[in-house]
Amino acid sequence: MPAFYLTLIAVLLAGIGARDQITIAALARRQGQRPGVLLVALVSAAATASFAAWAAMVMLAELPPPARTIFAAIALGLAGLESLILRPRRDPREPTNSLGALLLVLLAHQVTDAARFMVFSMGVGFAAPLASGAAGILGGGVLAGFAWGWPQFLDTPAIRWMRRIVGGVLTVVALAMFLSEIGIL
Repeated sequence: MPAFYLTLIAVLLAGIGARDQITIAALARRQGQRPGVLLVALVSAAATASFAAWAAMVMLAELPPPARTIFAAIALGLAGLESLILRPRRDPREPTNSLGALLLVLLAHQVTDAARFMVFSMGVGFAAPLASGAAGILGGGVLAGFAWGWPQFLDTPAIRWMRRIVGGVLTVVALAMFLSEIGIL
């Protein structure tokens, strides 16, 4: 059960102000709160979290226990770097109102975002990909619902700073995990 709760917290922190949230919030501001946008966002969040959990399950079968921690640290570091380096555009342009196009954009954003890296990392690190996947689905749904329901909150400087701080913390934790596992710390 710790894998579920810790992954949920990590996903919620790592997903705040992410590219997918900014896209959902921009559409909700521009087009109104269309239920189709929320439904597509929830489907995309569930699909990408499930994919991350599946990838964690595959890696667990391939890696011996000592390598799992190192691999989890690498995934955690990628999540931190993604939060630090990739900045979402403030108001992404959406030329159409197509829900199919939105699904493709969200899938592309979410497959490589910090929240899904957290699902993968925690699934490998705790050797609990199903619990981490369930937490990722729940956390992704909460993040998508928040972006759709309260889009004005994602356009504040505090959210952007919080994203950078979380990214820095994730990077430092990943480095500490890696150095500890190889015996330097």
